[in-house]
Amino acid sequence: MKSVFVFFAFLIPFLGFTQVGTIQGVVKNREGRLIEYATVGLEGTTFGGITLSDGSFELAEIPYGKYVLKVQLIGFEIYVEHLVVNKENISLEIVLKESDNQLDAVVVSGTLKPISKSESPVPVEVYSKEFFDKNPVTSIFEAMSNVNGVRPQLNCNVCNTGDIHINGLEGPYTMILIDGMPIVSGLSTVYGLMGIPKSLIDRVEIVKGPASSLYGSEAVGGIINIITKRPESAPLVSVDAMGSTWGEINTDLGFKFTASKKATSILGVNYFNYAFPIDNNDDGMTDLTLQNRISIFNKWSFNRKKKRVFTLAGRYLYEDRWGGELNWTPKYRGGDVLYGESIYTSRWEAFGVYQLPVKEKIDFSFSGNGHHQNSVYGDVLYVGDQTVLFGQLTWFKKVLKHDLTIGSAYRYTRYNDNTVATPDADEIHLPGVFFQDELKVNKQNTLLFGARYDYNSNHGNVFSPRINYKWMSKNRKNIFRLTAGNGFRVVNLFTEDHASISGTRTVIVDEELNPETSWNGNLNYVKKFLFKNDAFLSLDFSGFYTYFTNQILPDYDAQNDAIIYSNLDGYAVSKGVSVNTDLTLKNGFSVLFGSTLMDVSVFNENGKKRQQLTERFTATWGVSYSMKKRGIQFDYTGNLYGPMLLPLQDEEDVRDPKSPYWSIQNIQVTKRFKNGVELFGGIKNLLNYTLPLTAMWALNVEDIPRRTDGTFNPFDEENGERFDPAYIWAPNQGVRGNLGVRFNLKK
Repeated sequence: MKSVFVFFAFLIPFLGFTQVGTIQGVVKNREGRLIEYATVGLEGTTFGGITLSDGSFELAEIPYGKYVLKVQLIGFEIYVEHLVVNKENISLEIVLKESDNQLDAVVVSGTLKPISKSESPVPVEVYSKEFFDKNPVTSIFEAMSNVNGVRPQLNCNVCNTGDIHINGLEGPYTMILIDGMPIVSGLSTVYGLMGIPKSLIDRVEIVKGPASSLYGSEAVGGIINIITKRPESAPLVSVDAMGSTWGEINTDLGFKFTASKKATSILGVNYFNYAFPIDNNDDGMTDLTLQNRISIFNKWSFNRKKKRVFTLAGRYLYEDRWGGELNWTPKYRGGDVLYGESIYTSRWEAFGVYQLPVKEKIDFSFSGNGHHQNSVYGDVLYVGDQTVLFGQLTWFKKVLKHDLTIGSAYRYTRYNDNTVATPDADEIHLPGVFFQDELKVNKQNTLLFGARYDYNSNHGNVFSPRINYKWMSKNRKNIFRLTAGNGFRVVNLFTEDHASISGTRTVIVDEELNPETSWNGNLNYVKKFLFKNDAFLSLDFSGFYTYFTNQILPDYDAQNDAIIYSNLDGYAVSKGVSVNTDLTLKNGFSVLFGSTLMDVSVFNENGKKRQQLTERFTATWGVSYSMKKRGIQFDYTGNLYGPMLLPLQDEEDVRDPKSPYWSIQNIQVTKRFKNGVELFGGIKNLLNYTLPLTAMWALNVEDIPRRTDGTFNPFDEENGERFDPAYIWAPNQGVRGNLGVRFNLKK
């Protein structure tokens, strides 16, 4: 009997130690909508899963003890709760808070793998679709005007094409990605951001500074990664339609359908039309380019064993745009009777990710795009074709404290046009390998080392290293990051600089253009304040410095009526500081404010010279007030830009060599209904800021050549060369109203 007692005395504590429980519950948003596909897990363990269509989850057979429960989903702040499992069943109701700028969202752009923003050693800015809805626009290109340090630059008064500047660097230094794939480059830089259905965009991630060690050539100034929705979590039907008092019509439609138990797809269509020539400044030219654009996007997600990834997507875009004299019609295309700039664009894209069916996590990523452009600028014809094919194998491996990313990539580019600069098609083969090691020294310190080697078939070997360091305080309210690395870029002159093929200036290429290289350093400090009344304040400070050699910039000043391109004999520097502020109060009031002070200059034997078309100061803001019980939200957004140097034709040019301070400001009211419908309306460009009448003419108004009917004449034999659509710093489109509707059907 004594032996039996001793046996149970030892057995009872053992049984107690191995007792297990279950954590179950539902996940909702603040409006009570059940959320599916949210990731639920216990930190530091293998216990985890995702929520089902009814928002429910269950984690079973969890040994008794203390745990940290994490729930996260893109578009929401990460939910963290400390739990003690000491009974069989624990039931939870978890409410996720939507995040406008997603301060701690899951990001992928900095390291190629999902990681919370605060844990990322690379500073990544994240902006949700809801952020852009505060000032709805017709394209992602326009939407970038709401982001601090990022400016959509219009390059032509007539056709309104443009590119995106990051921290003052020209558009070609910015790499545009869709779902992490290099889709937009070269010829498509100008038009590739048009027509992406907004209803299918999940978020936009921005990395400022070189990312060539991961993404290769062109990621010199930074990357903009447009991430589309996962088909599994997309709404069944989505509608986002808007019209303006100028006659603009933009419609985004999204549909989700299940082809089988293993395949889910989303289909998106964007249609934009503007067909009413307006000339409010009486210069005889359209203030806004007339456009007819359609884009079709389709993405598939396949359910595979062991949750291996397989996604496949494609997009087709066609656009017909023209600007010029009001009575221009296609019959005048390419002639010298009436001036018009007409662009036909046809473009296809395909991209995807396939996780190999092996024990290790190895992804094969691929993309391809073809772009055909048929353009006329007055009587100058430009026809260009570009094909880009890309494939990459990436191996993700964890070894002790090291999180390794090893990959090999190949990129093929073929480009041809009808200019004298490209007598034969230009082909570039770019194979490369890269390596990245993210070392978690401890909970507070992280180091990241990366290096990439590419072989360019035209220019030889390219080596791109980088290093990142992150320190985070124990309470996660202070984060310090240090980044250093280099970038490399091969210039495609006629695909990237609109001024080289439009207007009346002669293009001169002094020499064979060598690749550009740059070295960059970045300091980033984030401070978060959490107050007792649930108020939240975040301050994000950054300092940046980029040093360029072999930089290629257009020289408008050396010779009258010409643009001269050559490698810089000297060096160029882009440096500055920026701050982003996010304040959220419990009463529904929130403020987003950002400003950047920078200096982008060229240094050679003549001393220092500021880069043209680059401001020294910029600011953006968004002020919102939400009446949640009534479903009403008020938004006031805007930006302010400092003066920039402008390209004059010669010393006789009467135009101002410097732009003024200028600002675009907008207001909007949104009404949300319980059935998922949103109505919104507002006023854009409240200050009615536009360019002056003579912006396109290097002459006084009374000297501008006119026809017998009084219209301006860009084809005048004596003074027609004074017509110059490259002199531009702001939009021509003035104040206007807009009205729209959004609708999401979840099931």
